[in-house]
Amino acid sequence: MYQRAQQEGQDVVRAAILDAATHLLVTEGPAALTVRRISGEVGCSTKVIYTLFGGKDGLIQALWLEGFARFERWLLAVRPVADPLAYLRAGLDAYRDYALAEPDYYRVMFEGAVPGFRPGSAPVEAARRAFDLLVRGVGRCLEAGVLRGGTAKEIADVLWMAVHGAVSLEISGYFDRAEAAARYRLLHTSVLTPFLASGGRNTP
Repeated sequence: MYQRAQQEGQDVVRAAILDAATHLLVTEGPAALTVRRISGEVGCSTKVIYTLFGGKDGLIQALWLEGFARFERWLLAVRPVADPLAYLRAGLDAYRDYALAEPDYYRVMFEGAVPGFRPGSAPVEAARRAFDLLVRGVGRCLEAGVLRGGTAKEIADVLWMAVHGAVSLEISGYFDRAEAAARYRLLHTSVLTPFLASGGRNTP
């Protein structure tokens, strides 16, 4: 893995190390997250990890940053549309798509895979930026008169609580993938329904 990544540059080496560390953490637990074990999985020297991350603590911080950077890219990739409610729903679908595509990172970010870990300011800021995308999506719906009955943050909080529970169950294997997709759409529709104005039409 390391030799292939070397040919493509330092960013790829860094991503390969983080991917290996995340997988070890989720599949074997925090005890497996040692610099020596990770270097063995990737096929690089421990010096490479110390050079890139400064050690285990820096590596754990980097796992959070990498996970949220990938998450943010998934959300930003949602194609803008004129209908703010359709755009919000597409963002909620992107949330699930990310969790399914990167379940190891999702567990690190949201499910306490590293007991006792306290993220620094950079990971916290990365998490806030990602959540603000959801808040802004709800805000556009409120401004357009599509949603009402709560602030953008209140409605976004409720949506996040709902979709997080759904995808956590799904990546843990509790639902068939095709069935889960339908249930997920039903879930966020049900959460949004009490806030819909004028039957959900895009009219003030």
